[in-house]
Amino acid sequence: MTATVSTPSAAFLEGIQYFRDSFPEWETYGAEPVIAEGQTAIADPHSPAAAYQTLLYADALRYLTLQVTGSKASGHPGGFASQAEAYAALVLLGHKNFVTEVGHHAPGFYSAMFLDRSLEAMGIETVQQMRDRFRERHGLLGHLSGQIPGLLAPAGPLGQGQHFAMAGALLYRDRLFPCTIGDGGLGEPYIMSAISHFHTAYPDVTNFLPVLVWNGYSQEHHSMVSTRSNSDMVAFWKGSGFEEVILVDAKDFDDQNQPGDYVDSTAFSFAKRLEFTQAVLVAADKAARFAMNGTLTVLIIKQLKGAGVHARGSKSHNLYGHHTLDNPEIVEALQARSLPAAAWELVRTNCERAGGGSASKVAVTESVLPLPDLGQIPLEEYAVGGDPKVSTTAMGQLVAYVGQQDPRYLVTNADGNEASGIANINQALKIIHPTTDPLYNQQPQGQVYEPLSEDACAGLAASLCLFGSRSLWCSYESFAINGLPIWQTVTQAMAELRRPAPATVTLYTAGALEQGRNGWTHQRPEIEAYFAAMMRNGNVFPLFPPDANSTQACYEWALAQKNKGVVITASKSPLPIRTTLEQTRQALQDGAIALHESSGSKTIVLAVVGDMVLNPVFEAAKQLEAQGYGVRVVSIISPRRLYRSSDVAWDLCSEPDGQFLDDAGFDRLFGGDALIGITGGASGMLEPIMLRSNAKRDTIAWRRGETTATASELMELNGISPAAIVKRAIDLAQ
Repeated sequence: MTATVSTPSAAFLEGIQYFRDSFPEWETYGAEPVIAEGQTAIADPHSPAAAYQTLLYADALRYLTLQVTGSKASGHPGGFASQAEAYAALVLLGHKNFVTEVGHHAPGFYSAMFLDRSLEAMGIETVQQMRDRFRERHGLLGHLSGQIPGLLAPAGPLGQGQHFAMAGALLYRDRLFPCTIGDGGLGEPYIMSAISHFHTAYPDVTNFLPVLVWNGYSQEHHSMVSTRSNSDMVAFWKGSGFEEVILVDAKDFDDQNQPGDYVDSTAFSFAKRLEFTQAVLVAADKAARFAMNGTLTVLIIKQLKGAGVHARGSKSHNLYGHHTLDNPEIVEALQARSLPAAAWELVRTNCERAGGGSASKVAVTESVLPLPDLGQIPLEEYAVGGDPKVSTTAMGQLVAYVGQQDPRYLVTNADGNEASGIANINQALKIIHPTTDPLYNQQPQGQVYEPLSEDACAGLAASLCLFGSRSLWCSYESFAINGLPIWQTVTQAMAELRRPAPATVTLYTAGALEQGRNGWTHQRPEIEAYFAAMMRNGNVFPLFPPDANSTQACYEWALAQKNKGVVITASKSPLPIRTTLEQTRQALQDGAIALHESSGSKTIVLAVVGDMVLNPVFEAAKQLEAQGYGVRVVSIISPRRLYRSSDVAWDLCSEPDGQFLDDAGFDRLFGGDALIGITGGASGMLEPIMLRSNAKRDTIAWRRGETTATASELMELNGISPAAIVKRAIDLAQ
C-alpha cells in the first residue's frame, strides 16, 4: 500500500488516501472496460470479466462510502456496503433509475453519483471535494433529499421508497426502477401492502424491482426478520404476490467458515469473491428481465451488514466522533478496499457508459415530463346568496374534467369518494378494480386508485407529482395523518428540486364539524396544526375555501402551481354561496377576503378559517350589530399569504413564491378595535394573524371531539357558538 498518491491523468482521484499497487487477475480481466464504447450495459453477465469489473465497482463504492463518511466521522456506511454487489450489478446492466427506501444508504448513492460524474453538476469533481461537502449545507445531505443530481427521490423515513419506484414504473413503462429495501424497513407494514394493491390495480406494470438488502441487522440490533430461513423469506414474498423471488446468499460461497447465517463476501478467497459476484450479476440480470417482461419479481441479496467496511452488524451502521480517518479501524478498512489508480479509471469509464451517460442526464426525473394541455378549466359559478351547494361535488366536476384531458392523471382515496360527496369523480374516471361492476363505477382501466391505506394513497399520488405527473390525493380530514409522512417527504423535496414539477394537491373532506354522530374517532382537525407548521417551509399552501365557488377557484389555482404542496379543505355538506370566483382568485393572492362589513361604535373583526364555522360567525355578527358594533367578517382562504415575508423560508425554495400581504392590506382586512380568530380546526392556522395584529385579540378554536347530534352542538361544545363569540368580542372591545 502507498498513501496519498497523486495521479495527474485522473484528477478525480484527488482525496483518495490509499491506492493498491496491484489487484488479482488485473491483466486477465481489467485490460478493457466491460461496457464497450458506444454501449450502455454489460453484454454478457455470465462473462468472468463482467463479474470481475462488477466486483471492482462494488469495492470502489465501499471505499468511497467509508472515505467520505470517515472524513466527517459521521454518516452511515454499513447498510449500503452489504448490498454493494447488487447495486453495482444493476447499474452495469444499464439501470440508473434507482430509488431506495433506506435513507441511511445515502453515502453509497453519493459515491455512485460521483463515479458516473453526476455530481459534477453541483461542482463536485474530485473525491476531496466530495469529502469536503458531505453532510454540509449546499452539499451532500446526510440522507437523500431529491436535490442531488442523478438521484430520483428523497429517502428518510422507512417504508417510502416503493412508492417512488411504482410511480416511475407507471409513468415510464420502458425503464426499470430498482428500489433497495432494508430488512429493518421491511418491518414497516406499508411496503408490502402498497405493492400488493398496486399490483392488483396494475397487474401489467411490473417494471419496478424491489431489492431486499437482507443483512441480518437494523439500525441498532438484529433485524426482526433475521431469524427467518431462506425458504421462509421466499414464501413471504410469494405470499405477497411475487411470482419470482431470486435470492443470492453469500453463505453459499463462504470458504472461510464464518459463523452465523450472515457472512461477509469480502472475507472470501478472491476466487470465491468472483464467484459470488458472478452469481449476483446473473441474478440481477434475470430479475431485471423478469420485471421488464410482466413478472412481479424481487431480488434478495443476503450478506452481512457492514461487509467490507470498518465493522460488522449494527456496529457498522453509524460512525461516531472517534471514527476519523486516523482511526485504526477506518484506516485498516480503507487499505483493505483500496484499488489501483488504473482500476478507479476503469470503474469510472464503465459507470459513465452504463445506462447511456451519467444519471444526472439519463434518469427520468432529470427532465420535465410533458403534460397534456388542460385548456380552459370549466368552472361553474353559482350565484352568491343562491341555493347552498356542496363544495366537494363542485370540485369533483373539475377533477373529472382534468382526468379526461390527462390520461395519466390519478385520483387516490382510501375511504371512498362517494362518502366525501365526490361520487362524480368515480362516475367519470372509474375506480381501478379487477372486477368490472357498473353499480360501483369500477373496472380494470380507471383513474381512481382506492387502497385502504392512506400511506398507499398519499404515496403514489405524491410520487407521481415528484416524477412530473398530475394527481390528487383525497382523504377524510380525520384519517389523513396516516398518509402525511410520505406527503411531507415529497413536498419538502419539491422545495429543493432542480426542475419544475406539478404541485402535489390534496383534498380533505368530512371535517370534524360534519362528523357529529361518528364521535371523536372521526373528529381530528388537529391535522391542521401539521400544515400550520409546514407553512413556514415556504412551499406549503393550506387553502380553506368558504363555499363551492371558492373551492373551484382554489383547485384551478392549484393546477397551475409548481413545486408546491397544496391542501384544500372543503365540506361535503351543502353550504351557502358567499363569494364569487374572482373574489377567491384575489384572496389567493392576498390571503383572505372580507365577506361582510358594517359600521358601528367600535369595529370587531371576526377572522375565520373554514366554511361551516361561518354559520355561527354570521349569527354572532348579527347579534353584535344589534348592540351597535360594527363587524367585519373575514374569510381566511390562504393563511400562508398572511405571514410576514421573514417568517417563511420561501427564498430557499427552488421555485420561490415570495408573495405576502403587505401591512396596508393586512390592516385593511384585519384592522379594528378587537380581533377574534375563529376556526373549527387547530388554532395554529391563525398564527399569521395573531403575529401581525396590534388590536386586542383572541382565538376561538377546536378543543376536542365528542359524539353529538348536529354540527352546531359540536361547535357549541368547543366554544364556537354565537353566544360565545359575542361574549368574547364584547369583552375585548370594552
